[in-house]
Amino acid sequence: DTTMDTNGELALRLGVETSLEGWLFPDTYYYVKGDSELALFQLALSKMHSVLKENWQGQSADSVLASPYAALTLASIIEKETGYEPDRAMIASVFHNRLADGMRLQSDPTVIYGLGEQFTGDLKQSHLRTDSSHNTYTRHGLPLTPICSPGLASIQAATTYTRSPYLYFVAKGDGESHFSTTLDEHNQAVDRYQRGISR
Repeated sequence: DTTMDTNGELALRLGVETSLEGWLFPDTYYYVKGDSELALFQLALSKMHSVLKENWQGQSADSVLASPYAALTLASIIEKETGYEPDRAMIASVFHNRLADGMRLQSDPTVIYGLGEQFTGDLKQSHLRTDSSHNTYTRHGLPLTPICSPGLASIQAATTYTRSPYLYFVAKGDGESHFSTTLDEHNQAVDRYQRGISR
């Protein structure tokens, strides 16, 4: 029975040396009466290992990702950044381009994850400026751990580098994102879609 386990204890029981965050593949799993909770977690873990291995082997040769765990971490960010399928590849491209150029990822979902229970639904500028292990506004590179368990589409987007000139994106408010190549263009898009200002 794993009901009373903390994530750390459960990770140890499953043989996961890192945080358990990100390692349970979201899917439908079938079980029969008498199967243990641990066995169900093991199914989800095994499925994530299988999906990650398959996609890591097929990743682009010019990828900036150093390991399957890095791919899992990036996929988790993509998963949280959009639910709009057609934008996943371009969002992945922005993050690949930023990593290659030594830019910070500046992803709001990583900051929100780092805030944990302190986050009340309103992300403030002070949150973006407060350093933490998951604040990609204050730190370069990927956060220390994934921020959720990504699905197949986000894993495929993370491991398949789609070439693009984009370095920025902003949510348009309808589920889609606007992509920009320059900071000035991005700031105009932020004014238009987030602040309701047209220039």
